[in-house]
Amino acid sequence: MLKLYNTLTRKKEEFKPIMKGHVGFYSCGPTVYSFQHIGNLRSYIFNDLLKRVLLYNGFKVKHVMNYTDVGHLTSDADEGEDKIEKAAKKENKKASEIADFYAKIFEKDCKKLNILQPDIICKASEHIKEQIEFVKKLEEKGYTYKTSDGIYFDTSKMEDYGNMGKIDKEGLEAGKRVSLGEKKNKTDFALWKFSEEPGKRQQEWASPWGIGFPGWHIECSAMSSKYLGEQFDIHSGGEDHIQVHHTNEIAQSECAFGKKPWVKYWLHGAFLTFKGEKVSKSKGGLYTISELDEQGFEPLSFRYLCLNTHYRKQLSFSLEFLEGAKNSFERLKNIIIDLKAKKDSNKTKDFEKYKEKFRKNIDDDLNIPKALAVLWDVLRDKELGSQEKLKLAYDFDKVFGLGIKEMKEEEITEDIEALVNKREEARKKKNFAEADKIRDELSKKGIVLEDTPQGVRWKRA
Repeated sequence: MLKLYNTLTRKKEEFKPIMKGHVGFYSCGPTVYSFQHIGNLRSYIFNDLLKRVLLYNGFKVKHVMNYTDVGHLTSDADEGEDKIEKAAKKENKKASEIADFYAKIFEKDCKKLNILQPDIICKASEHIKEQIEFVKKLEEKGYTYKTSDGIYFDTSKMEDYGNMGKIDKEGLEAGKRVSLGEKKNKTDFALWKFSEEPGKRQQEWASPWGIGFPGWHIECSAMSSKYLGEQFDIHSGGEDHIQVHHTNEIAQSECAFGKKPWVKYWLHGAFLTFKGEKVSKSKGGLYTISELDEQGFEPLSFRYLCLNTHYRKQLSFSLEFLEGAKNSFERLKNIIIDLKAKKDSNKTKDFEKYKEKFRKNIDDDLNIPKALAVLWDVLRDKELGSQEKLKLAYDFDKVFGLGIKEMKEEEITEDIEALVNKREEARKKKNFAEADKIRDELSKKGIVLEDTPQGVRWKRA
């Protein structure tokens, strides 16, 4: 029985989809104005683990993810510059070029991390019609009003506005979360923003209210309902989305469709932190996956690090912690490679017990750290045969996504092979100073040598 922690109710609940055996799943995608740092990517690893657990449980999953390529301003207060427009000015490029460039980099990073591709990826800029229609629906029902800079949602018209975010509407001070300006209420938010000077923005469209662009929140409601219907099962995102973005999505969607709950289960992943603070692009971020790769950390070492902390707990990052994850992942690879070379088979009574224990942990609100511990128990079990260990590892990896089936001894390049052979010759001649010098040279290239009775073995550091 799969149980998930629902942010809406603040408790674990048995997962029961609207349509038996089928899951409608929407995850908030990136705002594609810059590189996604490892803090962002932890969120997408969490989404991936959630999807993999659903698939492991036999559900048919329809996964939709958006690209925000317009409308996300530099402030949650519906103020500031559009992040895409700002990046376009800075890099002297078209807004569409900025969005496409960073979206492609993001997709490459996801592939490196073994993140399964969504079934549908939708861009906000390609769904303007749907967003305008959504705002018109809210207007017809009396939930909107007009100011000099846009069309706003009137949160006072929704009695339970802010329930998920535990927002105290009366207690909010104007200017703390948002500046009041022409808004009727401190929590009101933009559905459609007017262009300050029509023709100056790269991305603007005609609408019944004037030339402008959609608000950030409306895009997710419009696109998710287009592809998943007026009610669906799961909506996920980072914990920073709870109080503003997701709260506003709920408000506009439930008022437009008249259906509660709009989404049955809300899941949120916790931040990646560094020295106690959230990793964010606004603070410069930390590393991209490519930057870590350049420092000798392959992308799946970062994925392995993420597997060791529950998605609802903040994950403290440091290169030292990543080094530890890298070493554990390398050890796992070496064990798997050794198992593949053996053919012994012995299926004990613990074989099925391990599967049950693994399933129990992943079904307990995605307890991946405990599920990973089960894998290590399997690998240490002296009673299980090599083939049984591999079968269990392959099965568990449907969730872990570590590429266990593809793990193999790396091919040695000609220059590395020449150095290894040269060192062997030096050792045979008892020229140990030369042998040590070559070992150090190989170490700088990321090659670790192991001298065994069967001869020298090498691996990537």
